[in-house]
Amino acid sequence: MRSLSALVFLAASVSPVFATGATYSILRSYSGSTFFNGWDYFDGFDNTTNGDVNYLSQANATADGLTFINGAGNAIVKVDNTTFVPFNIKRNSVKIITHDFFPIGSVFVFDALHLPFGCSVWPSFWTMGQDWPAGGEIDIMEGVNKMTNDQMTLHANAGCTQDTSVTQLGKTVGSDCSAGRNSSEGCTVQETQPNSFGDGFNSNGGGVWAAQFDQSGIFIWFWSRNAIPADVSKTSTQVDTSTWGTPSAAWPASSCNIGQFFAPQQLVIDITLCGDFAGQAQIYQQTCGGPLSNSTFNTCYVDNVINNGTSDYANAFFEIQYVKVYSNSTPFVADGVSGSSTILVSDTATGTVPGSGSGSGTGAPASGSTGGSSSKTNGGEPDRMVVGLRAGLAMWATTLFAGFAWALL
Repeated sequence: MRSLSALVFLAASVSPVFATGATYSILRSYSGSTFFNGWDYFDGFDNTTNGDVNYLSQANATADGLTFINGAGNAIVKVDNTTFVPFNIKRNSVKIITHDFFPIGSVFVFDALHLPFGCSVWPSFWTMGQDWPAGGEIDIMEGVNKMTNDQMTLHANAGCTQDTSVTQLGKTVGSDCSAGRNSSEGCTVQETQPNSFGDGFNSNGGGVWAAQFDQSGIFIWFWSRNAIPADVSKTSTQVDTSTWGTPSAAWPASSCNIGQFFAPQQLVIDITLCGDFAGQAQIYQQTCGGPLSNSTFNTCYVDNVINNGTSDYANAFFEIQYVKVYSNSTPFVADGVSGSSTILVSDTATGTVPGSGSGSGTGAPASGSTGGSSSKTNGGEPDRMVVGLRAGLAMWATTLFAGFAWALL
């Protein structure tokens, strides 16, 4: 059965070559009353970053007021800030993941009015490929504790690096995208523009991130509210990345073969607490103070997560105007499992139109089915395997033909 998975994976990860600057058309729009359509709620503990949270199902997150649409029509995703949490227990939070996997040749746009921040708080908007880390990960917006600037990171297998002569606004603090155990550190670029995280971001009216996921490379832009390009808006149906200027972070394909190291990506929004980043003793102390944690005392957890929590949790929420995906390709959906790999097929059966979300809209719990180190367990009945194989072979043949035609130009 591994051969089936290999063929379908090849079809999903190969796509025509695009220039760095390109025009993309709207494919998915998550906003307004249907924002949560097309997302799965991860239900369980934080199995990727060891945070001190329990992620809730859609039913429980809705009942507890951790996800909802506010009076302004924006999506709220937040950490529980009302429950008494006994010692050795974790606090409730939310992690949502798109049904769809978006292919190379896509642009992801994230517009937020408010980001979670505060001691122990670790929010992120990111993407992940199937069979992590082999499928790659793109951290588009990430920050911890009381940092004032966000950071952007790629995580990939050995062989993907950032070119030393890259042109970007941000500051590179690591160029090996496979750094760390299971690529846990990756290659990071710190934002140098003001008001990209924390209280400064929220007081300034928020801002927008856009990530171009392309054969020519991966590029991330950040704009404060008063600097957003004209074609980046809630109603825009096309974007042209060639008009956006110098990105905040750039990983050109010259030193990282995108088709080799990155599979189609799912979008993820989550908030965890403490864990491998926000809870690191030195990192926590930099902006939150207190004694350094040690093997017997976890300052981040004890001072924030347990009991009635911290007043900082009043700010531990996203307020999101929209998330949009632009692409000139068809997205994929999981259609079963072969061995340890997920089978992807074209998402042509949803009948979704731009602006209405995607998929069934059920927001079904994804208990143990997604996340950095866990494999998907979506069934994988034999007849669905055959459908996946046929779709994969057809897309593979089409892509090879397109690549051959492009090479003749």
